[in-house]
Amino acid sequence: MNTKLRCLLLDDELPSLTYLKMLCEQIPELEVIRAFNSATLFLKEIPGLEFDLCILDIEMPDFNGLQVARALKGKPVIFTTGYKEYAAEAFDLDAIDYVRKPIKLERLQLAVQKAVLRIERRSEPKNYIQLNTDKGKTLLVYDQIGFIRTSETDSRDKVAYLLDDTTVVLKNIPLGRLLDLLPLGQFCQINKKELIAISAVRFFSHDAITTNIVQSDGKYVVLFLSDTYRKGFIQLIRV
Repeated sequence: MNTKLRCLLLDDELPSLTYLKMLCEQIPELEVIRAFNSATLFLKEIPGLEFDLCILDIEMPDFNGLQVARALKGKPVIFTTGYKEYAAEAFDLDAIDYVRKPIKLERLQLAVQKAVLRIERRSEPKNYIQLNTDKGKTLLVYDQIGFIRTSETDSRDKVAYLLDDTTVVLKNIPLGRLLDLLPLGQFCQINKKELIAISAVRFFSHDAITTNIVQSDGKYVVLFLSDTYRKGFIQLIRV
């Protein structure tokens, strides 16, 4: 990757923190932004810091590293610890790596390489989302979605109508959550039970949207546009 990972360090023991910082400064992929020896101060200042990765100890007196990692809300973390009993819980938090103390430079470099690969993968534009269905997990490709409708048999489930005339039952997911996962500006909720891909819109009127999806009878699928969602839909169409 072209730029260094901006890294935060956290270890309550100053000698360990100093040693960790010294090791990190020898790794070309890292730029140490801040080093903390207090989890309380770390959590207080974290909202104002921009960083890509956190390397932190687990065993600390005020908050342990596992609690801190949960507060980071998905930011990549590498744990360092002298205790092996935390390994399972660390990986439950989707930690990049778990490095045992005393830390060796080569082992830390390996962990950082894992971080580089994961962050690069995250930065690559995706054209799909992974969702649970009635038949297992699926990769739902954005440009294959026509519209999504609340299931008539179970309102917790949603049915995705695809452009190839197939459907996929999405298990136990709200429409609002789907909108959060789908690309911004490419999908819009149009009534309480349906959302549509903007690319699937053929015509629209005050209260109806004609899609470019053809039914078995040869007619285009028409969806209801409600008052509540009309303004948002019109704004997206005009962009």
